[in-house]
Amino acid sequence: MKREQKYILWFKEITSKDVLLVGGKNASLGEMYSKLSKKRVNIPDGFALTSKAYWHYLKENRIDKKIKRIFKKFNPQSIKNLQETGRQARNLILKAELPKNLEREILKNYKKLSKKYKEDFSDVAVRSSATAEDLPSASFAGQHETFLNISSEEELLKAVKKCMASLFTDRAIAYREEKGFNHLKIALSVGVQKMVRSDLASSGVVFTLDTETGFRNVVLINSIYGIGEMIVKGKITPDEFFVFKPTLKKGFKSIILKNLGRKDKKYIYNRKGGLKEVPVLSAQQLKFSLTDEEILQLARWACLIEEHYKIPQDIEWAKDGKTGELFIVQSRPETVHLSDTKKFYEEYEIKSKKKPILTGIAIGDKIGTGNVHVISDVSKISQFKKGEVLVTKMTDPDWTTIMTMASAIVTDEGSKTCHSAIISRELGIPCIVGTQKATKILKTGQEVTINCTQGLDGRIYDGKVPFKTKRFNLKKIPRLKTKIMINIGAPEIAFKTSFLPNDGVGLAREEFIIAEKIRVHPLALYHYKKLKASKDKQISRIIKRIDEITIEHKNKREYFIKELAEGIAQIGAAFYPKPVIVRFSDFKTNEYAQLVGGKLFEPEDEANPMLGWRGASRYYDEKFKPAFLMECEAIKRVRDIFGLKNIELMVPFCRTVEEGEKVLDLMKKVGLRKGKDGLKVYVMCEIPSNVISAEEFLKIFDGMSIGSNDLTQLTLGIDRDNAYIQKIGDERNPAVKEMIGKVIQLCNIKNKYCGICGDAPSSFPDFAKFLSDCKILSISLSPDAVIKTILNLAKKKK
Repeated sequence: MKREQKYILWFKEITSKDVLLVGGKNASLGEMYSKLSKKRVNIPDGFALTSKAYWHYLKENRIDKKIKRIFKKFNPQSIKNLQETGRQARNLILKAELPKNLEREILKNYKKLSKKYKEDFSDVAVRSSATAEDLPSASFAGQHETFLNISSEEELLKAVKKCMASLFTDRAIAYREEKGFNHLKIALSVGVQKMVRSDLASSGVVFTLDTETGFRNVVLINSIYGIGEMIVKGKITPDEFFVFKPTLKKGFKSIILKNLGRKDKKYIYNRKGGLKEVPVLSAQQLKFSLTDEEILQLARWACLIEEHYKIPQDIEWAKDGKTGELFIVQSRPETVHLSDTKKFYEEYEIKSKKKPILTGIAIGDKIGTGNVHVISDVSKISQFKKGEVLVTKMTDPDWTTIMTMASAIVTDEGSKTCHSAIISRELGIPCIVGTQKATKILKTGQEVTINCTQGLDGRIYDGKVPFKTKRFNLKKIPRLKTKIMINIGAPEIAFKTSFLPNDGVGLAREEFIIAEKIRVHPLALYHYKKLKASKDKQISRIIKRIDEITIEHKNKREYFIKELAEGIAQIGAAFYPKPVIVRFSDFKTNEYAQLVGGKLFEPEDEANPMLGWRGASRYYDEKFKPAFLMECEAIKRVRDIFGLKNIELMVPFCRTVEEGEKVLDLMKKVGLRKGKDGLKVYVMCEIPSNVISAEEFLKIFDGMSIGSNDLTQLTLGIDRDNAYIQKIGDERNPAVKEMIGKVIQLCNIKNKYCGICGDAPSSFPDFAKFLSDCKILSISLSPDAVIKTILNLAKKKK
């Protein structure tokens, strides 16, 4: 019998060309099983009922014509009509009988699968695979049914019928309507696959790009305890891991980010069949659900799968708790960013000083407005009107019918990989998940603005807030002789910012990572054990706060190193292989004192912290040296473990050459030797002594980066924090320009790097032209000034 005529095909007989025969999901499973098993990618075996079996089932029961009649009355504009159409079609399929010859084939092959795994009745996953599913233009994620832990002949046959009926779920009908598919020309193949005992271990999803920005150089892995369906429910937040592809392929252990999730529930096997929800033990919640080696293994497999298909992938994986083995159980094209080639760059600016009334996790990068409609449960979705903002506790696939009508979506629960996030990304709708209290704070009829343009920080404003959008065609942005670099502090905006025209990062600030991610003074972490032994009540309160912040870390020193290394690594990875110049910490004493435990280690009597104990003078000081060495260890991890050799270093506020030598010697002792593995170390030129002794500084450093803010205040004697005297002068003052011009000229003569990372080129177009005319090697700008400055400089060159 020709394979096109067969009712059942095993995975080894199926390839990616068989979508019309077994649907996208099963075609992908067959392709991977037959092609990638040879490359040691583990895929559980199984078989698929073909589209031939589906049509046979309909025709034998004479229901194909009845379904056609039902759809003649279908009105896609009416939710009630859609629900009735779906109910009638499903009932026809569920009440029909499986043809005896098809039933015999299913059971014969089930026995064969059970025998392979040395079981009487193997536990299997029964999954739907529509013949229009998992195409590059549409994912059909969650639109059809899946049944897990099926372990008897009777339950298997029931699950097959339920899968076939799920071709006509309300959500599947609405989704096909949205995507323009013909309801009557699509068949449903059913996959029967050996279950992986992830109920005893962990499972999750892998994307071969960053789902928020489309940045393609990372693998994103989400992981939870138990069976993976819990992720889509949005009731928990999975562990999140980013692995950097280019250095992974060179053999580095490039896990550049590890975020512990909120995994307090999991799905396990129910003895009666199916799944049941149980709590996760408290001690387990504070542990990652994958080891580092398992993370790297999944990332390597994800790269192999992506290379095989030649497009980004959305992959499901599971770990078997009995054997400890990892398996890939599904892979489909990642549909959101597939056609996104980054030809355009959009900037948004909210034209209001209003504070948000609610925040959460932003999905996508758009702004939306509309009237709120709070819907408590799925039975009330017929009340929803097109253009409203859907507000609910959490969505699942049954909500898809109205999600396509929403101007924005807001949920109490959920994470970046929950159902609301997946569907809103694909539909291009602004979405904020995990607000915790949207259904209580927002009221039906209330007009709101949803802002998803500030990285992961999703903001909801009361009323219609005006905003401005700028859209740039990146192909029309000219290239300049002067290198244009970027100033960046927040790691979470790095991937998106990398799409701007740039030559790398001229200033990566550690301060944002320390203040926002770490939040604790480094010396409070270093001296944690000593502080914990204290009986002082104030110190006890500080210890309690540190414990809350660092809950998953017994080693508090490691907490600082991990968080700093990951923050720097995100920025380094975003711009790789272009240079990323990381400035060592440059907090002043009053700023350090604001960190948890900071007042214990910072002097209280500094009259002018701007001119006080800051920059290089801290690093070799015996009191602060342990903190600086932790910074160095974080940098070493980024370069040596993650493989990001594009990270270069910069020493701020270095008053004398002798100070510079002390810092370089200290760095050398911990393995950060200038020149080793191409490591470049620069000095900030921000003090008049840096200009006057520039020749001597350039003997020990690889170049200079001009900090025009400090250089201006110290040259003109203007406290930059005193607004009253700012009118006296700024960077455009002749004395400041003369000093800057001298440094640029000297660096060019000595063939050393010279850049600028102060605010002046962003603020004053004429100053940027002055720098360009002086032949400065690079100008580093805030992200919002990059395109504007390039266009201004290009104009002035004409």
